[in-house]
Amino acid sequence: MSTITEEAALRRMASYCAKSEHSRTDAYEKFKRWGFSGKVIDGMLEALETGGFIDDERFCRSFVNDKFRFNKWGRLKIGQALALHKIPSDIAHRYLSEIDEEEYVNVLQKLINTKTRSVQGKNERDKDAKLIRFAASRGFEMRYIKQCLGALDDE
Repeated sequence: MSTITEEAALRRMASYCAKSEHSRTDAYEKFKRWGFSGKVIDGMLEALETGGFIDDERFCRSFVNDKFRFNKWGRLKIGQALALHKIPSDIAHRYLSEIDEEEYVNVLQKLINTKTRSVQGKNERDKDAKLIRFAASRGFEMRYIKQCLGALDDE
């Protein structure tokens, strides 16, 4: 058993969740590391949800917003990260689809324009392949990557 009591763990987790958004999975893993069993963890998670400290929809909304705006991740990479947090796909899809299409393309275009300055290759095809791999690793869909590379070629 853990050296920390259930009440202390619940208070500590409530404080942790009050400072920033965390998913149910984050809290579960933390309780598990503290040595609690599954039934006890489920009870504590219910208490945290009832108290409004954990809400997967609220977590999903802020996670999508933060990863897109600050980390410049694409929908694919954000979706994979949400799956790791065990966010239901219908909730993830709802918030991923809220990303403004024009802003999404503009972010990708800026990333590609910045990366173009540092990419070196034998020829244009080699450079384009490197830019495609870069944008794909950021989680952007191929149709948007081709669109932005086409705009780059037109300049």
